Amino acid sequence: MNPKDKLIHLHHCRGAGWKTIQAIVQVDPLLSSLFTKSYAEWKDIVPLPSNKLQMFFRDLHSLSIMEKLRRYEECHIQCLTMFDEEYPYLLQQIFDPPWVLYMKGRKELLKEQNTLAIVGTRTPTTYGLGALKAILPKLVEKNFTIISGVAAGIDAAAHMVTLNEGGKTIGVLGGGLLQIYPKRNVQLAETMMKQGLLLSEIPPMRRAEPWMFPVRNRIISGLSRGVLVIEARKRSGTLITAQAALEQGRDVYALPGNILSPQSMGTNQLIQDGAKLVLTASDIEEEYANLF
Repeated sequence: MNPKDKLIHLHHCRGAGWKTIQAIVQVDPLLSSLFTKSYAEWKDIVPLPSNKLQMFFRDLHSLSIMEKLRRYEECHIQCLTMFDEEYPYLLQQIFDPPWVLYMKGRKELLKEQNTLAIVGTRTPTTYGLGALKAILPKLVEKNFTIISGVAAGIDAAAHMVTLNEGGKTIGVLGGGLLQIYPKRNVQLAETMMKQGLLLSEIPPMRRAEPWMFPVRNRIISGLSRGVLVIEARKRSGTLITAQAALEQGRDVYALPGNILSPQSMGTNQLIQDGAKLVLTASDIEEEYANLF
């Protein structure tokens, strides 16, 4: 088994979170001794309590990863790992890049330079949706690749407007590719698998769980050169993406909104904190012109 397949195998083992895999790769960069270490040796290497270590060890020696890979291939799902040369450069630069990405669709979109994340509330106002529809087509016309999280509300609208305009879009799921969530966006997801790119760090058969969405947000911002926040409440998952973007050294843009609207409190606060106020597509285009 080659190092890439070993990493994917490791990624499917219960208990093998990001830090656990990092600890393993640090002592064995090519995973050459992955299947020969004893339980006692693993105990000294991985930061896991005994119950999780037992699950990890059991999965390590019982999972049939080649069978899973055959299933993924049948479903046209591609696997991209940190061992692959084509792993996205921008994503590689973040503090905790995903060890494995599972993808379906136009893989070549990961090579695009003008990547912009668009995120926002799941309950947008007429104003927020109207502003998105006014700004986004002009960005698509300028060859921006739009990245979002396939969630209800602003995320779904950003993907749909981009597709309707014949543009390029990448969706980052919280759960696995074979367990699309939310169900209302299954049709959108299927369209994106054909015309855009859908990806996830979660193995394809796993259902979405609440903890996966904040973790997913670092990938949305990590793949992007900047993040545009359309509408966000004061405490929301959208602001987690904006915070991740700042930590990753990405630019954050925000749409100003009605001071009486709860959906604009988060974006107005971002602007007060230094995010670039966006009124038109040109405001973002100018910033991107300076990046290149």
